[in-house]
Amino acid sequence: MNKLLTSILVLVTSSYGVAQPKTTYAEQLGYPKGKKIVIFHVDDAGMFLSANQGTIKSIEQGVATSTSIMMPCAWSASFIKYALKNPTVDAGIHLTLTSEWKDYRWSPLAGIKQVPSLTDSEGALWPEVADVVKHAKPDELELEMRAQIDRAITMGLKPTHLDSHMGTLFATPAFLEKYIKVGVDYGIPIMFPGGNNTLLVDSEIQPVIDKLKAEGKYREGMNLPIPESLKQAPAIGEKIWKAGLPVLDDLYADTGQWKPKDVKDPSPEVWGKYKTKRFKEILTKMKPGVAMIIIHSNDLNETFKYISGSGGSRYADMLSMMDPELKAFIESEGIVLTTWRELMQRRKAIK
Repeated sequence: MNKLLTSILVLVTSSYGVAQPKTTYAEQLGYPKGKKIVIFHVDDAGMFLSANQGTIKSIEQGVATSTSIMMPCAWSASFIKYALKNPTVDAGIHLTLTSEWKDYRWSPLAGIKQVPSLTDSEGALWPEVADVVKHAKPDELELEMRAQIDRAITMGLKPTHLDSHMGTLFATPAFLEKYIKVGVDYGIPIMFPGGNNTLLVDSEIQPVIDKLKAEGKYREGMNLPIPESLKQAPAIGEKIWKAGLPVLDDLYADTGQWKPKDVKDPSPEVWGKYKTKRFKEILTKMKPGVAMIIIHSNDLNETFKYISGSGGSRYADMLSMMDPELKAFIESEGIVLTTWRELMQRRKAIK
C-alpha cells in the first residue's frame, strides 16, 4: 500500500455511526446527479526536470487536469514560471515534509534553525513519514507549510489547492488539524476524501484479496470487511465543507503499484497500456461524485535512475495520460474532468 493511503487510513480512526453525506459533494457543488467528476492529478511537479516535463505533457497532451508543486525541491521555480506563463494550469502546493531519496535531499524553506524538529542529521527533511511523526512539532509543521505556500505566492502563483507529499499531514490528528487550519486561513482548498470513498476502500482491501488469491482462498463476490479506519472521514469532510472549502467524494492514490505481472521487463508502451486498462477499471468502479486520481508523470531522463527506481512507473503514467484510448473512454462514459480551481469557484458560489 502506498504511503499516502496508509497515512489517511491511520488518521481516520474508526467510529461506527458516522454516516456518509446524504448527497455527493459533486451534487452539492452543482454537478448533475449521477455524474462522475474526476481530477487526474499529477503529484511531484518541481521535484526534478523530468517530473516537470512529464507533468506538462500529461496536461497539455493528455487527460491530466491538475498538479501540485514540491516547493523545497530544485525545479519548483521552473515549474512556477511555466504556470505563470500558462495561467489556466491548475497548480497547487504539494506540501512537502519529507525528503525520501538517499542521494537527492532537500531542506525546509522556513530554515533549519526555525524548524529543527523537521530535520535529520543531514539538515534535510526526515526521509520517512514515521520519522516526522516521531520528531516533528505540529507548530513547526505549520510554520513550514506557510513558508512553502508563501514562497509560491511571492513568485506570483495563486495556488489552486494544497495536498500532502507522502500523506505526512494525514499521519496524526494534530498534523491534520494544522493542515486544515492553514487551508482555511489562506482560503485554499485542501485535498481530503470525505464522501463514499469507494476507490479508497478498494485500495485498502486489494492487498487482502491478493493474499487470499495467493492462498487459493479467494472467491469472486465474497464479503470482505470494509476498513473501520475510514468511518470518520465523512465527519472530517463535513468540517472542511463548513469552513468554506470543497471536499472530495473519493480518492485513488495507488497507481504507482501498477505493473504487468505477466511480463518480466515490460516495455514503456506495454506498461503504459496496462495502466490505461487499470484507469478504465477504476473509472468504471467509482461511484458518482468527485474523485481525485493521483499519478506521478515523468518524461524519459537517464539521470532519474540515480534518484529513484520509480522512473519506469512514472513514465508509464505519462504515456497513459496521453493515450487516446483513455481519452476516448472518458468521453464515451460521459465522465466530466475538472480542476481544483473549478471546485473552489463552485464552492464560493454556494450561499
